[in-house]
Parts: sequence; structure tokens; C-alpha cells
Amino acid sequence: MFDTHELGRRPGALQRLTREVAAPADLGLDGVIGVPEGSPVELELRLESVMEGVLVTGTARASAEGECVRCLEPLRREVAADFQEMFSYPDTDDRGRHAASGDDAEDDEDVIPLEDGMFDLEPVLRDAVVLALPMQPVCREDCAGLCPECGVNLNDDPDHHHDAVDIRWAALQGLAGSLGTDEKDDMSGAEPGVDEKQEK
Repeated sequence: MFDTHELGRRPGALQRLTREVAAPADLGLDGVIGVPEGSPVELELRLESVMEGVLVTGTARASAEGECVRCLEPLRREVAADFQEMFSYPDTDDRGRHAASGDDAEDDEDVIPLEDGMFDLEPVLRDAVVLALPMQPVCREDCAGLCPECGVNLNDDPDHHHDAVDIRWAALQGLAGSLGTDEKDDMSGAEPGVDEKQEK
């Protein structure tokens, strides 16, 4: 929770904060990459008082851990996420006027109210960081991945290969092999005759 009491309610008032917080649970893409729970998240915040509330602009920096989607090796990525959110005074509407009791609930759906001058940044932080993470992280751009036949890491052995034939072509290969043998037999039987004709 962050306190806005020092900022006051004077439009145009500014406050800058630098803070380190512990990462909440599930800050990332499940099973792919994420910021480990409890690891440090550095926040640089700019709080600005406006007519309708407090505009919070900031950057979150953290270290995310996961595994390469190609070779499955562990990886670490530094992530920086920018965000901006309006936290409104509970007694004003989205145009900075005092809210009337008959306002439509739809108008308040996107408004996050301040609670006793405090705001919770975790939902905003979660959205920003998750969107900044790579959907398919790789250890390096030219990662060769794993051999689909045996699972060997192709980064360690770039010349690795298999001579195995695709099973879908095995029948045709057998047919081609038998045709090749018959043709050789026919050719070997024809050669003496050709030579004899040439000799005559």
C-alpha cells in the first residue's frame, strides 16, 4: 500500500518515490517465465495530484526466471515494465466533480478508488510486468533447440544428425531398393549382348 497524504489534494502537486518491494506470488506466466515470489522489484514512481484523484506513473524493474522454450535450459531475464494508473478520490466522479448517489455503476468500473488516501499497486504491477515478459523466452536468439529424435541439445553438438528414414517413406524406399536391384540385373544381362553387337 502507498500513502498519498503527503501529496495532498492540490492539483499539480508532485511526489517522486523510489521503493523496493517483494514480488507477489504468481508474478509471471505459469510454467514459462516469472519473477520468483519474494524477489526484489524496484519501483520508480511519480505521483501527481489531479482534480479527480492521484495519477501514478512508474517503472518496475525485476529479474525473471524461466526456461528456454527451445532447449529447456534455465534462463534469467531483466524485465522493465512501465505503467500508469489513476486512483480516484472516493467522493469525486471521473470528471473531478463530487459524485452523486445516482451515478451509474458502469461509470465506476474502470475507476480504482483511494482508500483513506492509500492505494494498492499490486494489481497494476502484476498487469504491467506480465505483459512485459516474453511469451516464448529463449536463452539466445539463435538457439538451435533439441534434436527431435533423441533430445540432444543441438547448441552443444551442431553437427548432430540421424540417418533414420521417415517411417512414412519406408515402404517406398523398400520398393525403390527392389526396383534398383532388378534394373541392375537386367543391365548386367544386356551388357554382353550389346558388346557382342558392337564386336560384329
